[in-house]
Amino acid sequence: MRHFIFIFILFFPISASANTNFIFATNWVAQPEHGGFYQALSDGEYKKCGLDLDIIQGGPGSNNRAKLITNKIDVYMGGNLIQLINSRAEGVPIKTIAAFFQKDPQIVISHPEGNLRTWEDLRNADPIYISDMGLVTFFRWMEREHNFDAEKRRPYLFNSAPFLANKNSAQQGYLTSEPYSISKEIGVEPNVFLLADHGFDTYSTTIEAMESTITNRKDELRCFIDASKIGWKNYLHGNASKTNELIKKENPDITDAKIKYSMNKLKEYGIVETNDTQKYGIGYFSSEKIRKFYKQMLKYDVVKELDDINEIYTEEFIQK
Repeated sequence: MRHFIFIFILFFPISASANTNFIFATNWVAQPEHGGFYQALSDGEYKKCGLDLDIIQGGPGSNNRAKLITNKIDVYMGGNLIQLINSRAEGVPIKTIAAFFQKDPQIVISHPEGNLRTWEDLRNADPIYISDMGLVTFFRWMEREHNFDAEKRRPYLFNSAPFLANKNSAQQGYLTSEPYSISKEIGVEPNVFLLADHGFDTYSTTIEAMESTITNRKDELRCFIDASKIGWKNYLHGNASKTNELIKKENPDITDAKIKYSMNKLKEYGIVETNDTQKYGIGYFSSEKIRKFYKQMLKYDVVKELDDINEIYTEEFIQK
């Protein structure tokens, strides 16, 4: 009997070993734009390679980037590269390890019934509604690169009513958001101009990690990135019904129609999948493209100068 008890105690802890807890924080509430991560979660892809993943939503009032810096989370979903570059310039030891959006979904929209039908026409918009953050980032690029007039800019307060009231106006937006809400309001989609198609060539939905995490937890980061790649492929091309139910559970305000619209736009505009990802895989980024964007934004005083732009990324987790 004693011999039997000894064997049981010896082997029980081994069979009960658990996966590693891992926290991923997004920069907004759950939505199809995060669908690949929720797909990998609902399909058990993270568990397969050893992670018990917890996704923490962002949203109004949250500051998940600060949680990354204070090591309260393990990885963070960044927006475009501007905030990452400026954080690094301030001495924060942070890097991007993958980029799941090959294009930033930032757009400018105009009225379908107005005269602003081309990118060049948008310079005649009066006014053009741009947020305070947009004013010092992408609109500064629009001014310097494309001769937009800052005198015509008015603050965008994330309310499209002023835009709708003036057919000669334009406003900023997000590819999967404002066009959808406006089309519901007026029965037709506005004209959409994706900044990425006109030279604002940054990656988005980046995955950011602290240098200490990159040094000490490589296997966990590789598991997270590899599982997320599978999740995104399955979300866009497989059965996403279970994932969309999970997204609706996390964000009760979202509807099936909005989910369908967002997924279609991600595909139509090549936000996740491009020729590069066909060759190198989803989540890929090019160091050359990062350096080019940095030089462009530095030229227009959008970002702060770095000693070495190569410090903001590592390619080790996006290799096939």
